[in-house]
Amino acid sequence: MTAEPASPVCYAAEADDVYMGYAGREEIVTALNELLEAERAGAKVALASSRSEGPASYLTLMRQVRADEAKWCAMLSRQIKRLGATPSRKTGAFKEKALAISDPAERLAFLNRGQSWVVRKLEALQPRIRDDGLHRDLREMLDSHQANIAQAESELASHEPQP
Repeated sequence: MTAEPASPVCYAAEADDVYMGYAGREEIVTALNELLEAERAGAKVALASSRSEGPASYLTLMRQVRADEAKWCAMLSRQIKRLGATPSRKTGAFKEKALAISDPAERLAFLNRGQSWVVRKLEALQPRIRDDGLHRDLREMLDSHQANIAQAESELASHEPQP
């Protein structure tokens, strides 16, 4: 019998994130800025919608969505800065498209499609994030968007004409 280990020491924990299949810093910053621009657009659409005419439940939902979007803008900006980058100041093109829709139900349906886009982006990005704090924040953002989508679907269903 020898005192030598059966296999060599594993240095996987010290490997670069990209080597291990995770997103690198630049990819993460780009994705976070893209999400930030989308969240900023969503916040502006929800704010404008909350000041429009419509059922009380719709206006309440728009205020809630606006508060959530603002929360995620702050989180994304904080995370981008933590990564040593500058948060984008742009607003996604979604804003102009959504605000061009005058009917509250149609605008809400369009906003929900935007929320679904964010969910898909988060679902694709999250498994590639190695940083526990950022991963946790993105998971919370994902859960929040899924809850908002469900509430918007319920709001839309409550205003559909009954046969």
